[in-house]
Amino acid sequence: METSLAIFDKFKIRRHYDNDKELWYFSVVDIIQALTDQQDFQKARNYWKVLKNRLAKEGSEVVTKCNRLKLTASDGKKYLTDVADPETLLRLVQSVPSPKAEPIKLWLAKVGYERMKEIADPEISLNRARENWQKHGRSQKWIQQRMLGQETRNKLTDYWKEHEIKEGVEFAILTNIIHQEWAGLTIKEHKDLKKIKTQNLRDHMSEAELIFTALAELSTRQIAETMDATGLNENKIAGEKGGMIAKSARLQLEEKTGKSVVTEESFLPPGITKEKKKINQRGEKNHL
Repeated sequence: METSLAIFDKFKIRRHYDNDKELWYFSVVDIIQALTDQQDFQKARNYWKVLKNRLAKEGSEVVTKCNRLKLTASDGKKYLTDVADPETLLRLVQSVPSPKAEPIKLWLAKVGYERMKEIADPEISLNRARENWQKHGRSQKWIQQRMLGQETRNKLTDYWKEHEIKEGVEFAILTNIIHQEWAGLTIKEHKDLKKIKTQNLRDHMSEAELIFTALAELSTRQIAETMDATGLNENKIAGEKGGMIAKSARLQLEEKTGKSVVTEESFLPPGITKEKKKINQRGEKNHL
């Protein structure tokens, strides 16, 4: 399963990829917002509610073919959201009078086709990621480390898949064990330190954080292979041991440099000053 954002014009379209069906599912209300050029999300949501009722009364199959998935909203929380595949959305677009109807049809076809190309040739996806990181100002050195780290991560998850670890919850449990062991923080605590919520933590790591994450995951895989670790409990042990190796290296480096490897620095857009961050922190504490 894969969830991400796509951009049409100036609108962010939430989407979710179903690996089993090899289909993208897009947020219907996000598509409606783009079609109607409506900046107010609530108004777009109301538009879809009225249209949905009208289509249901007309006996349209469009409504019945819409699914509901939990997608992240602007407040960072996940809510059940109406989603539809490109074929269903192409039919829905015909029900909305809009000068953007044809452009969005072409866009839907394009994003679906790009995903199929990426499945056939993973290098396309890697090149796209590299280009995106470059656009966001990442150095070549950082990009190289990020990609090497991802390769290390993929080898570990491949091992897990082959040794009775379920994707989703169990992957998350093991990943958190490894991370907490080497970093001294859970993944959530590390994200909180960097003031990020829905973003990928690894995309906001420093070069050193990426290196130690990769070391922990490389060590975990090699230990698991030596143990022939199978199932969650045995792989937890391997994860703890792999994380400890990276922790030991981290502590030695910090002792020599006097600098913490784990840092609050991130690649969030400029504009959030340290003072604003302090204000936000105080506000969050008061809210709690």
